[in-house]
Amino acid sequence: MTKKRFIIEMGMGIDQHGQSPTVAAARAVRNAIANNALLGIWEVAGLSHPNEMIVDVQVAVPYPEQVQQEEVLAVLPFGQKTLTLEPGGMVVAGRAIPELEDKNDDMYIAVAAVTVSIEAD
Repeated sequence: MTKKRFIIEMGMGIDQHGQSPTVAAARAVRNAIANNALLGIWEVAGLSHPNEMIVDVQVAVPYPEQVQQEEVLAVLPFGQKTLTLEPGGMVVAGRAIPELEDKNDDMYIAVAAVTVSIEAD
């Protein structure tokens, strides 16, 4: 069996308040998959259940070592999921608001690529 890519979806996520790379990464993944209906998984690729999809997620985010990987992968409703984190994204000066429990003025921006593949002969 060979793994064949079916679709690549891209997204961006921002944590404006809270300075959480996990929140930014999860929002980037959610943004990447937000407007897709993968009917071809059944109609073209012939899968019988969405958990048969192979979903490889790659996220570039500030402070990737702080990301709670399970929280990011939980955004994906189906599939055999993997997550690769790498340094990247952006840290942008925003405005700290004490009522939102900001630690500083930083906003974290993450970018994600979600690749859905299938096993094929």
